[in-house]
Amino acid sequence: MDDALTDPAEFWEARYLSHRGESGKVWSGRVNVAVEREVAGLAPGTALELGSGEGADALWLAAQGWTVTAVDISANALAVAAANAAELGLADRIEWVQADLATWHPSAEYDLVTSAFLHSPVELPRDEILRRAVTAVAPGGRLLVVGHGAFPSEAHHHDQDDAPPLPTADEVLAALELPDGWVVETNALVDREVVWRDNETVTLSDAVLRVRRER
Repeated sequence: MDDALTDPAEFWEARYLSHRGESGKVWSGRVNVAVEREVAGLAPGTALELGSGEGADALWLAAQGWTVTAVDISANALAVAAANAAELGLADRIEWVQADLATWHPSAEYDLVTSAFLHSPVELPRDEILRRAVTAVAPGGRLLVVGHGAFPSEAHHHDQDDAPPLPTADEVLAALELPDGWVVETNALVDREVVWRDNETVTLSDAVLRVRRER
């Protein structure tokens, strides 16, 4: 039923209700592999996560010592995230913000801004959102963008047939329109193996871009 919805807020609220598993969650609750790899060596500070969903990345960041602002359109997803944060004793390290990223503007600067798998089968001005994300990075801070390098053939949470081609890390970099004073630290297509729902091991590809603001 949610696939027939076109309003982004209605779509994602319905998706996070209708696709819950026995755990009460849609996703695994584990931090995204690329986020862990790219952030693990950084000194903790303030972080902004765009499209936080059920909060796995935000929870991991908070556990590593980051102070996190996590933004998502779905109240259902954020409720799951906030409950998990409370259970883990991390509630005081994360601010959960329900907002539509299509219109939301950051009002502060952060040492890290992350966006992992910000894809949507309904309207989403992704390039505009990521360009606004650039303005939220503090001097010396980083922007990390992780996306699907290719839609997983085993997944059906996106309309793959009608979806536009997925951007490469190079295309994301070009769309950011970075001013002078930025350095590219990671620009890569990275494969990873995961165990899918039928216990079959499949290879997924992530397009990973990490850039640092020097001044």
